[in-house]
Amino acid sequence: MIGLEARLLCVRTLIRSIRSKSYSNLALTQSVMDAAEMTPQDSALCRNIFRGTYERMLTLDACIAAHSKRPPEKLDLEVLCVLRCGMYELLYLHTPDSAAVNLWTEAVKKLKKTSAAGMVNAILRGFIRSGKEIPMPQDARAAMSVQYSVPLPLLDALLADYDTETIAAFLEDTMDAPPIYLRRNPLFEKSEQVIAAASPVPGIPDAYLLKRRGETAEVPTEIDGEMHVPLDPFRSGLLSESKALGAAMHVQDLASQLCCLALDPQPGETVLDVCAAPGGKSFTIAELMQNQGHVYAYDLHEKRVGLIRHGAESLRLSCITAQTGDARKTEKPQADRILCDVPCSGFGVMRRKPEIRYKSLDEAADLPEIQYQILEASAQALKPGGVLVYSTCTVLKRENEEVVRRFLSSHPEFHPEKPWQNLPEIAGFGREMTTLFPQMLGSDGFFIARMRKGQPGETA
Repeated sequence: MIGLEARLLCVRTLIRSIRSKSYSNLALTQSVMDAAEMTPQDSALCRNIFRGTYERMLTLDACIAAHSKRPPEKLDLEVLCVLRCGMYELLYLHTPDSAAVNLWTEAVKKLKKTSAAGMVNAILRGFIRSGKEIPMPQDARAAMSVQYSVPLPLLDALLADYDTETIAAFLEDTMDAPPIYLRRNPLFEKSEQVIAAASPVPGIPDAYLLKRRGETAEVPTEIDGEMHVPLDPFRSGLLSESKALGAAMHVQDLASQLCCLALDPQPGETVLDVCAAPGGKSFTIAELMQNQGHVYAYDLHEKRVGLIRHGAESLRLSCITAQTGDARKTEKPQADRILCDVPCSGFGVMRRKPEIRYKSLDEAADLPEIQYQILEASAQALKPGGVLVYSTCTVLKRENEEVVRRFLSSHPEFHPEKPWQNLPEIAGFGREMTTLFPQMLGSDGFFIARMRKGQPGETA
């Protein structure tokens, strides 16, 4: 059947990713790479259904539950994933209903679940007969959980920290393919190819937005100590690859760029990036310093330190020294500026890693203490008058404001400052503790707190 192989690849990848609890973008990228003979159209279809299904699993499960005699959690994973993919295609793609039903019925047979074929067919056809309506609970919280495919514990945590309008806009953004931002290396001339493919971001020097949207994130990315290597826009055809272009820019979300601009490193300074891998922020810091001075970039594991070294070499940034070290313990040189972009729950980047939304909050329970320890240890290396930036890619206040307030209460020699006061177009977004949402500047969800050691106005 035409299109069956793409759907089988999609559902098999989904099953494997859920079972192994692996990062979805890694699983998808590997599957598509392995399917070398797949046409571009089938590859795009596979990606579309996979990502959309992963993003909306709770929404799709609600649809399944309304038409199945057995609750979704009681179904075999293979059958459940076929139904999820089928529901997604019926709801959000333009495939004729009968074709979608037939293809997913055949897919469950290919997964050696032939006995479930009749059930899959009946559930999908029942959903079509119902008008393809998503069943919404009467309770407002439960309805938001179904609408945005967010587990109730996470939704409750978000609503405890912010108003409903803010969280609704944030979650709405997570249901769409994320924008791709580029950071230009100002040490090189502007590339005509980049100018043609991307638009400058108003008010943020050397930041560019690709004119098409896609499934990439910062390349590579680290969350909770695990490496993500999603699709690289240079390799995937969004931009043609060349050594010159590779040295002239790297892919980096706007939030990470804003984080480095909040640090505001200057040429000739000594700067520490204490949780640096895979190095994107270290690269931007070095570029802002015009490759003059010294950037010490640390990570726990030598393999990830190698990623920093490789990236610095590709971008021709010689002022970066990458080395292993525990941010809570490592002896560090005295520095003019320090970036503590600490390990976090990652809930600010759900639009790039949809599996994060399904993480248990218990998995992040110990993070605030670790984050505080990193902040505490790093502060000891800061020179009087120096700047310390604490940042995360989550929006939960327990990992953000609460950690910073604890630190400030124990260290009266530090005081908070607003970031970006030298950038008029975005200065108004800067607070002493700044939480970024996509609806503000278009970035991922992110937290930034800039602090100076010494009296207000004192510099190193």
